[in-house]
Amino acid sequence: MQRFMLFLVLHIFIGATMAGTGVIAALSMGYGTVGPILIAAAIGFVASFPVTWIVQKRITSLG
Repeated sequence: MQRFMLFLVLHIFIGATMAGTGVIAALSMGYGTVGPILIAAAIGFVASFPVTWIVQKRITSLG
């Protein structure tokens, strides 16, 4: 249960960071409408799941 809670807490931060990075990338490429911004945010959010899993595994393997 502790690993799942750690995963959720990490995903809050990592997911927001990667979604925000996707939005900034979309805006810097000139896509200023709602569609591309939402797509970039969704891609960043979904891509953060494996990143969160890797970070969580590395944190729990240290202890």
